[in-house]
Amino acid sequence: MRIIVDVMGGDKAPDEMVKGVCLAAAEFNATYILVGDRREIERVAEENGLDIRRFDIVHTESVITMEDDPVSVVRAKKDSSMAKGLQLLAEGAGDAFVSTGNTGALFTGATLIVRKIKGVLRAGIGTVIPFANPTLLLDTGANVTVTEENLEQFGVMGSAYMKKMYGLSEPRVGLLNNGSESCKGTDLQRAAYALLSESSEINFVGNVESNTAVFGGCDVLVADGFTGNIFLKSVEGVGKLMLTKLKNVLYSSPVTKLAALTMKKQLTDMKKELDPNEHGGAPILGISKPVVKAHGSSDAKAFKNAIRQAISYADSGVIYDLAESAAAFAERKRSEQERKRQQAEQV
Repeated sequence: MRIIVDVMGGDKAPDEMVKGVCLAAAEFNATYILVGDRREIERVAEENGLDIRRFDIVHTESVITMEDDPVSVVRAKKDSSMAKGLQLLAEGAGDAFVSTGNTGALFTGATLIVRKIKGVLRAGIGTVIPFANPTLLLDTGANVTVTEENLEQFGVMGSAYMKKMYGLSEPRVGLLNNGSESCKGTDLQRAAYALLSESSEINFVGNVESNTAVFGGCDVLVADGFTGNIFLKSVEGVGKLMLTKLKNVLYSSPVTKLAALTMKKQLTDMKKELDPNEHGGAPILGISKPVVKAHGSSDAKAFKNAIRQAISYADSGVIYDLAESAAAFAERKRSEQERKRQQAEQV
């Protein structure tokens, strides 16, 4: 397994990224290709006593910042660490690519350099959230505007992903909405509801509200990237708030401190479950090779877990399942269009 890593993206690059790769190398059996400024990588290694001799380093000097235009990855900064890493993946130099960099640029580069799976209308960022049951939220930021067919295919791709990665025979697919009734939402949600309801490829359970999703209302939660990203960040924020409030209560008196001591293991497990850094990155579903987006503020531990996610994603072979689902989806759409054309001719 060869993992290509962009060590220059993100808020804490390259220091935390290089440290994260070293943590991953100590835990996971893989070969690592570090893409970035060699001098900076060597500086981090020297300052922290890290052995990087086992890594291949591909030197680049340009970096895509969070403020850069997404298309810069294929234009003004096509020699950046992100662009070079994606190019290496496309050429077969590695099995997966991980970056904490600019989400828009990573999505654009993955789409234009690595390319989508044939039949995929739009790729999407899929994030598994530890609700009452693991729930895949798709999309969480790649597509601000979508069509109802995009949302329908997100449901199909998400279902294929959860079947393979979590062993679910019939993942429940829900549409994130402001009410459970079919008439709720904007024109987009209502149109998507109609398509998802008619799809024979998924187990659609209807509209799912935010307060239902957290209690396990579905296994795949479909949304446009704008709505999905807001929902994801709200969940992460509430999780941090809960932990802070709980800590304040448990440290408020000697009695509560003693109680906390007796529950130390359970509290540690809960903190770990609610910590986004523990859950790695988010794969861009619909791209022909594994591309994983790590959180922009990732520290070394979070980046290590994103690498773990990339290894698991590449090793699972789920992309073949996604390709099969995309082909079936495209064939069904062609059949539907042909049937409508024939009906129109008969009128």
